[in-house]
Amino acid sequence: MRSELRTVRTGGVPTVVDLTDECAEFVRDEADGLLHVFVPHATAGVAIIETGSGSDDDLLAQLDVLLPRDERWRHRHGSPGHGRDHVLPAFVPPHASVPVLEGRLQLGTWQRICLVDTNTDNPQRHVRLSFLAG
Repeated sequence: MRSELRTVRTGGVPTVVDLTDECAEFVRDEADGLLHVFVPHATAGVAIIETGSGSDDDLLAQLDVLLPRDERWRHRHGSPGHGRDHVLPAFVPPHASVPVLEGRLQLGTWQRICLVDTNTDNPQRHVRLSFLAG
């Protein structure tokens, strides 16, 4: 298995960061197998969604509805409402796997691999890309 840890700057604001091009480059010279994308954080996730059409903004808006940034959370360190960030991975898991055939990600037409980060306390994240040959 080949694996690399990448750094992603999120800017300290809730965001959806498209990682698809970086993932495609990572597997470009591979044959068949699986790409596994993992964020080693308790407050971030990986989603495969359409971007650029407003879906990424819709996702963040619905996470605000589902997981409001207020004082209801028992987990209270960090900025106000930060406890919701620790619940996020139950809804947006910290991993995704994508088939790779002949060095190409087998995503659907509009699918993109994205880091979802609502944690405003941490402006920098890590993403582990791992390729498991078939």
